[in-house]
Amino acid sequence: MNREEITMKKYRVWRAKGEFRILKRKYTFNKEIVADKESHVRERILSEIGSRHRLSRRYINILEIKEIKPQEVKDLELRKALSGERTP
Repeated sequence: MNREEITMKKYRVWRAKGEFRILKRKYTFNKEIVADKESHVRERILSEIGSRHRLSRRYINILEIKEIKPQEVKDLELRKALSGERTP
């Protein structure tokens, strides 16, 4: 999703927290995603983490997904996209 699509449409911002296992070690993650519904967030998390770490979905555990205000976003790239700023 590019910046123009984010600023033109009124999407909701979500923060997801969870963990995944590689061998016997657990890793935690926090991701902020722009999407319409919670189900879209869940699918994108499973897709991105599974692809990046070559994991089956059963090893990815999403603990929490909650909607946040655009002012609460911590990811700098997402914050710039939501505010409509352009980078050269």
